[in-house]
This record gives sequence, structure tokens and C-alpha cells, in this order.
Amino acid sequence: MDKKHSLIVSEIGRLDKILSKELKQSRNQIEQLIKEGLVSINDKIVTKTSYKLSINDKIEYSFKEAKPKEQIVVDFDVDIIYEDDVMMVINKPSGLVVHPAPSHKGATLVDWLKSKGISLSTIAGEERHGIVHRIDRDTTGALVIAKTNEAHQKLSDQLRDKSMGRYYLALIDYPLKDSGVVEKPIGRNRKNRLRMDIISDGKYAKSAFYKIAKSDANVELIAVKLFTGRTHQIRVHLNSLGRHILGDVLYGFKSKKDTIKRVLLHAYKLYLMHPVTNKQMEFVAPIFSDMQDVIYQQFNKGEIDEKINPHIIDGYFNNITNRM
Repeated sequence: MDKKHSLIVSEIGRLDKILSKELKQSRNQIEQLIKEGLVSINDKIVTKTSYKLSINDKIEYSFKEAKPKEQIVVDFDVDIIYEDDVMMVINKPSGLVVHPAPSHKGATLVDWLKSKGISLSTIAGEERHGIVHRIDRDTTGALVIAKTNEAHQKLSDQLRDKSMGRYYLALIDYPLKDSGVVEKPIGRNRKNRLRMDIISDGKYAKSAFYKIAKSDANVELIAVKLFTGRTHQIRVHLNSLGRHILGDVLYGFKSKKDTIKRVLLHAYKLYLMHPVTNKQMEFVAPIFSDMQDVIYQQFNKGEIDEKINPHIIDGYFNNITNRM
């Protein structure tokens, strides 16, 4: 456990609201601290986020340290695209779960980070040290990791105000009618808890799709820009258009030969402001060989390499306004 910090309350109000203001952290992150029993008022642990504070109450709080899990074997490595004292960017491989969950017993990205002795932020909770945002298990590509709580908070703020974002590449089973934008709310599928779906009372979700190239076999390579970050968002929005990412059997892709072993979706380019220097930064995650092989089988290498040049991906979305 990290050392305890304390402060004296100077105004009346809710615990989560006042602590968020004093620590300059988001309400969600402060709620995590409170619910995990890391906050006490006048020497008594309080787990109720709406607890009413009085003037001169003494708040004590601490952050959990990242401790390696026992009996977790980490027998893989992950490519690091960039690293400094406060953050790192990795190229996540397919099949790697980002953080521990009850349904997953194997090693995760968090376990790999801990095994490397990498200093990590702790504000997101015990199971999500350093994790600012996530990528689905089968999806590959750029992922940013926070090493300090300050960096974590600033990067999280960028996710909310959209100054951080990613451009994805995906191979789909049939061409889109046109490039455009999908704005459809997403929620948990009521019949299959593994799937998400378009739900009228779901969370707002917006995605933009750009048609890069179509093969003779009617496979299409597309670029995707997300304006929100809902679970399975790209896959659900494509499914609503009757299109599916190659390998995405959960949402309806059908392969006669069963030769595609995973979802061919890749977070290709990540952009953000450095959490300390405020410098604009961009990172490109090389496409993994299994997806690259399919791309080169379907398209001319020279032409497609030119079309997925990371320096021009941004421009594809400048004039996309039509709804799909």
C-alpha cells in the first residue's frame, strides 16, 4: 500500500466531489479509491461516495501499489513502440487480454508489465494498473500505458475531450456502399451476453468508415475513426450495415475454409499530447504478419502500401459527413 496522504476539509459537500476537486482527478477514479476502502474520514474508512463532509473533517487516502500476481506465468513478450519516464506505447498482439478478469485465467498485458518491473499508475484500481484504454482480445495495435497517476489522469482527460484517438484498419467481407458515419447507440445484447448490439437505450456511439480498396474477391480494406469508445463499437456498427470483419465469427463472419483465425482489426495509428511536455505525438503500430499476409494476398503491395501510408490516413476523414 502506498503511503497515506491527508487533507482537512474546508467546505461542505459530497466526499467524491470534494476529493476529486482537491486531487484534480476524475470522479470515476475517485469512486474507485473510495469503494476499495482506500479513503477514511476522521480515522474511519468510508466506502460511500456520497458521504457528506463537514468543515474540518480529516480525509486520509492512499493508492495501491502494483504488485506482481503469484503463480502467473508470463511466457510472451510485447513490442514497445515508445517509452519514457511517464508513459509507454505498445503494439498489442492478438489473443492478449489487456487486464485480469474473472473469466480469464491466463497472463494478461498487466501481468507482462508487472513482470518487467515497469512502474505503473495505480489510480485505475488493482486489476488495471497503467491501463488508460483497452483493446479487445483479438484486436491488435497501438495501446498507451501510464506509468504515473498524473500521466494517467491527463491521458484519460484527452480520451474524453478527443485530443487522443486512434485510426484503425480492418478487412471486411463485403464492400461498404460508401464512406460515411454511423451514429447508433450500443448496449449489451439481451440474448447473448458476449455480444453488444444496437440498443435504443444504449450508450451513444459514433464511428466513421473510409473505403480504402476493394479486391477482386469483394474483400474491402477500410480505415476507421472512433469518436466514442464503446465495447466492440467498430464490429457492432459494421454488423448494423450487414458487414463483418474477416475472422469475426461472433458478429456473423462466415469462412468456408476457416482459414482466418482471428478478427483482422488493427489499431494502426495513435495520436495524443504528451502528458508532461504537451507535445503533439503520433505513433504507428506495424501491422502483424497474419493480417499483412491477407492484405497482400488481396491487393497489390505497392498500391496498398501507398494508400495506408500513416501520414495520409488522417486526411481520409476530413470530408466524411454523410450518414450510413
